[in-house]
Amino acid sequence: MTEKPLISGIVAEFNPLHLGHRYLIRQAKQSSPGGLAIVMSGNFVQRGEPAVFYKWPRALAALRCGADLVLELPVSFSVAGAERFAFGAVSVLNALGCVDRLVFGSESGDVKALFFIAETLLSPAFQAAVKNRLAFGVPFAAARQAAARELLGDPAALLQEPNNILGIEYCKALLRTHSSMRPQTVKRIGAPHDAQSFAPQTQIASASQIRQRLLQNESFASYVPEEVYPIFQRELLAGRAPASLSALETALLARLRSMSREELSQLPDISEGLENRIYSSIRTSASLEQLLISIKSKRYSHARIRRILLSAFLGLNQRELPETPAYLRVLAFNETGREMLRVMRHTASLPIVTNAGDFTRLGGGARAMFETECSTTDLYSLCTPEKGPCGLEMTCAYWERKDFFGNSNQGNGIPELRPVRTYQQRHHRSNGDD
Repeated sequence: MTEKPLISGIVAEFNPLHLGHRYLIRQAKQSSPGGLAIVMSGNFVQRGEPAVFYKWPRALAALRCGADLVLELPVSFSVAGAERFAFGAVSVLNALGCVDRLVFGSESGDVKALFFIAETLLSPAFQAAVKNRLAFGVPFAAARQAAARELLGDPAALLQEPNNILGIEYCKALLRTHSSMRPQTVKRIGAPHDAQSFAPQTQIASASQIRQRLLQNESFASYVPEEVYPIFQRELLAGRAPASLSALETALLARLRSMSREELSQLPDISEGLENRIYSSIRTSASLEQLLISIKSKRYSHARIRRILLSAFLGLNQRELPETPAYLRVLAFNETGREMLRVMRHTASLPIVTNAGDFTRLGGGARAMFETECSTTDLYSLCTPEKGPCGLEMTCAYWERKDFFGNSNQGNGIPELRPVRTYQQRHHRSNGDD
């Protein structure tokens, strides 16, 4: 019997895809003869902000750098904290039924240490240690950190680095889902996460620094792979990027001012009476920056607050959040990805959808999840310099679909991202008024 070629998976935001991301993809591809699947956040990301580029060109950039299949992480997971983000992404890869290995970057590069920490954090002993400290009035974050130091000793220091933390959450998700995927970590190179300066010698910028250059209309060509620069540049020239939450500031403040304390209490990640702090701050803040500063404290990070505020604007409610993704949304694939999809037709445990029409045949839970994606994409299209129309989730109207589905784009390697007719234009019927 012939052994199945190994398939690897990566979880990413690619916001935007940079040289460090390409390095991770290449490391994963070296031992993945069966292909490489990426689970990528859609139009909104874990920082509680819109991604700087639409999800479609970001998926195409992943193909240019070696990915074979790109799937979307639904928005209720992509704008969540690390634990839910990781659980949702691992659930997508599990549901493919053919992925053998989960590859992720980390500051430590030691997968055994990260997996050991994950096992400890899921143990009854850790839960008991946290509970004991909470009983004495210690805040949850402090209780969790103290319990980790008590049970882990020196390895607890790994919990201070952002990519280590996310890697540990991936390992926790593998354990919680009894996944057959094996974890593998690649030591992170380049600038640290969210760094504002370049890494010595490597000159690999962080995604945060590249986003800053984009927003300031500064050159970024030397900090992204040469094969994806034309994709990003074309988006900028078309006015579809960079997206920014500042474009929605007034609308977001208006939405928050209209919400009651009870409505705020139902937002994801609200706890310890945080809704009261937000409610009071909304009434004294005239800008998003003022609001964030007013709510911020040692207990609540800026990223957590932004996620909560964004969830309010996007209409996400804690009571209605799905426990797991309800479908497998394909954003892009190449010829190897096409072969992976053929395998998945027999192995996947969730419906596979490659176009909006597929959703009409899905059940209520999946349909509701897709409707959320539609509404959030409509809001995202207001974050860009040139505002987009509603309905892009149904038509992908700004881009030629052939670039995302099985087109190898041989030759100069530069994809054609040409504006095309919208759904309404393609189905227009004269009513005699023109």
